Amino acid sequence: MINLKEFKEIVFNGKELNISIEDYKNVENCYKFLYSFLQNKIIYGINTGFGPMAQYKIPENELTTLQYNVIRSHAAGVGKPLDEIFIKASMLCRFYTFLKGKSGVHTDTIILLKEFINRGIFPLIPEHGSVGASGDLVQLAHLALTLIGEGEVFYKGKLENTEKILKIEGLQPLKMYIREGLALTNGTSVMTGIGLINLIYSKKLMEWALISSTLINEIASSFDDFMSIEYNDAKLHRGQQQVANIMRKIADGSTSMLNRQKELYESESQENYFKRKIQPYYSLRCVPQILGPVYDEMENAEIVMINELNSVDDNPIIDLKNKTVLHGGNFHGDYVSYEMDKLKIGVTKLTMLIERQLNYLLHSKINEILPPFVNLGTIGLNYGMQGMQFTATSTTAECQTLSNPMYIHSIPNNNDNQDIVSMGTNSAMIAKHIIENSFQVLAIHAIALVQAVDYLKIENKLAHITKQFYTKIREIVPKFKDDNPKYMEIEKIVKILKIEETGLMVND
Repeated sequence: MINLKEFKEIVFNGKELNISIEDYKNVENCYKFLYSFLQNKIIYGINTGFGPMAQYKIPENELTTLQYNVIRSHAAGVGKPLDEIFIKASMLCRFYTFLKGKSGVHTDTIILLKEFINRGIFPLIPEHGSVGASGDLVQLAHLALTLIGEGEVFYKGKLENTEKILKIEGLQPLKMYIREGLALTNGTSVMTGIGLINLIYSKKLMEWALISSTLINEIASSFDDFMSIEYNDAKLHRGQQQVANIMRKIADGSTSMLNRQKELYESESQENYFKRKIQPYYSLRCVPQILGPVYDEMENAEIVMINELNSVDDNPIIDLKNKTVLHGGNFHGDYVSYEMDKLKIGVTKLTMLIERQLNYLLHSKINEILPPFVNLGTIGLNYGMQGMQFTATSTTAECQTLSNPMYIHSIPNNNDNQDIVSMGTNSAMIAKHIIENSFQVLAIHAIALVQAVDYLKIENKLAHITKQFYTKIREIVPKFKDDNPKYMEIEKIVKILKIEETGLMVND
């Protein structure tokens, strides 16, 4: 079994992949059993055609050609290539399926996959092609194509001919033994790889959203009881309690937030109208209730995605214990599809919350403490955050539209052999797009937050964690009064948010 931390170490930090003796033996024994078992038997995808063509028996002298044909015929994806990080994740998912010793592949397959991953050889895999049943047939065919020495790969940042790179690295193309073609193309590895990266980035979004949400409450001098243990334990949802717990951790040491007991309960007020709000807007005080369900979904998504990563997701599979070959639909991507739809809805709600907080900061009649658009220059002559708000609003709106589920959008195909499909890879790809959008909105919000801190001169009243965040953003975007383009600085913040570790959701 591999967990999310180990997955991250390999994909993001370049930890070398190895094959244990036990795993090697499992793969080898599975292959040897299948080789002996298939004599005089009809087994799908080994001596039959594929999909609706399974009724056709393939002559023995054509069995190797059959495996090459499924790879070459299905390498038909279109669109932009996946980024290398998603390709590496997908390859890793395929590798771990084979290590279970139930796919019948030759040990050459896992060795070459390992070498591709360790040496940074990444197959060109287009974004579009999978319907998510029979797995990611089209996109995995592009992976398989490079293993047999064809197609194109990304190598040291450049798109190169695969044959050329194999010669440079001293690697031999994979040859077809029994079912390598079908095993390589028939599974959920692309949607799972994309989904796992989505999950990792989503957790980062949650951490930064909680830091931003705490900081905006410091800016507004909110009463801090909305994040108290007693208040949030009264509602029996783990996510809400954990979000409040993290916010208390972030707010520790702040002298900007107020204690309701001290401010309102310990002295009698003679006022009939309170200029200071007794309760702030929902986007400030309802963060535990809004992000709690999203937190819970991320926790559930981790369970589902790690289970999928450690599963055998192809068909047929080899049952060594009972000495037989089993047929079914483990390639069906419904678990991934459903989870990615839920995750993207959660990330969209997080983005909506951040956009509303941004609006609070920029709307002087709402916050009543900041100039319009947190404009530190001359009102009317300068425009502060006005242009950036348009971008954040537009990007959030796109997230809302993209949040419609793919899971229920099955379209029969493959001569109706695949009469109900998962669309899991589409769901994962759309979630990926929403997550990218969310980072952009968070980056714009971060600029508004630090501008507000400087206008109010409360830097030294901030909690330790929010002050660190303030300093980090100010290193990229210095305090500004004059109008100047901000698109490059927004992109720099996005990159920082995606790579920086906060540790807030570890052992929380």
